Amino acid sequence: MSEGEAGGAAVVNEASNRRLLFVLSNLAIFMIGLGFAVRSSIAGDLQADMFDALDLARSAAMVGEVIAATFIGFALTLLFGGALVDRIGMRWMLLFAALGYIGGSLAVIAASILPVAQLSYWLVYGGLLLTGLGWGAVEAATNPLVATIYPDEKTHRLNILHAWWPAGIVAGGLLGLALAYLAVPWQANLLMLTVPGFVLAFLVWKAEFPVTERVASGVTYGEMFGELTRSPGFFIWLICMMGTVTAELAPGQWVDLALTNVVGMPGIWVLIYVSALMFVMRHFAGPIVERISSVGLLTVSCIAAAIGLYALSAADSPLLAFVAATIWGVGVCYLYPTMLGSVSERYPAGGALFLGMMGFAGGMATQFVLPVMGEVFDTAKLEAAGGLAAFQALEGEALATVIRHASIESFRVVAIVPVLLVPVFAVLWWRDRSKAGDQVEARA
Repeated sequence: MSEGEAGGAAVVNEASNRRLLFVLSNLAIFMIGLGFAVRSSIAGDLQADMFDALDLARSAAMVGEVIAATFIGFALTLLFGGALVDRIGMRWMLLFAALGYIGGSLAVIAASILPVAQLSYWLVYGGLLLTGLGWGAVEAATNPLVATIYPDEKTHRLNILHAWWPAGIVAGGLLGLALAYLAVPWQANLLMLTVPGFVLAFLVWKAEFPVTERVASGVTYGEMFGELTRSPGFFIWLICMMGTVTAELAPGQWVDLALTNVVGMPGIWVLIYVSALMFVMRHFAGPIVERISSVGLLTVSCIAAAIGLYALSAADSPLLAFVAATIWGVGVCYLYPTMLGSVSERYPAGGALFLGMMGFAGGMATQFVLPVMGEVFDTAKLEAAGGLAAFQALEGEALATVIRHASIESFRVVAIVPVLLVPVFAVLWWRDRSKAGDQVEARA
């Protein structure tokens, strides 16, 4: 083979490997979206089959606690994985993610098979915690991976990558509904979740992984950590990440349990619809960012998210629920990937550490909010009923009315979050536009 042929083959192999890396990254994000849908689908089953028997007064809060364990695992892996991914490599991080989803799913299935006892709660908690660790490992590896292989279009490519999150939710939601319609035990949802875990492990073993953008650019490990002191503005983005992730993930994880009670239809349909909308819209992030900038997109998104969340809390029919969900979905669609893309563009020397810290902040914020939503739900249902004994005696339409009131209250507690973010992003947007105008005048 001549030198030119060898060089051409190397280019082809490099392009082929980059496609493989992007495909397996998309599959990993699809897997965590599938897991999100599975947790939403089985939340009511966990409550009815286990937690009502353990503690009827706190059963919704217990659901919130075990689902929140997923976000604890997600946050912890990102806190340490964002800094460790350069040390252990993206390959091992993604293999750990696959193991987390396989092992975590099997632990929850085991809890459902055993007699209901306090051990059931802790098995579910541990299984979802392990799943969350796998979720965090996916984020810790794929975000810097995509930023590395597509350095000139980070925000656009990260939006496409995270479009496969709602795609996983759509697939998981539809399969969950199909399993319920066929009267297949809900544990089959968890078995379904292990399939992409095995496929991901196979693809990861075949691929060749690059070093991260930070390493390739010659920024040392110490310099990456030093960026924390040299970039105080990053902490504004860190705080904002807590709010943007809360506005998207907490209501999404709660939507099936709450909206089923509010509008008299499976709330998972709303989540499927919103996720399909997000899958399509995230592919068009690039042109929008070119027109109004990343921070401009975040400002507009938070306004729509706030309106949509409040409307969801007031929806009392399937039609109104879908209208409200559309507004909410449009609002939260671009928040997560655009936050990551903005930080990667503004603070490239922060590398995987900054991206990991962003995910950690979002995961921890959601971990705190989900139990709060559950506690608000439990408090509201008992207050509306007139106490635990009165609630236990309710049935029929009277019970539905009390549950509907509790569900509405649990959504309203989150609606304030994106409202608080609007002025922050608006100021950042104004500053960016002012700086751009100053640069144009200086060149003139």
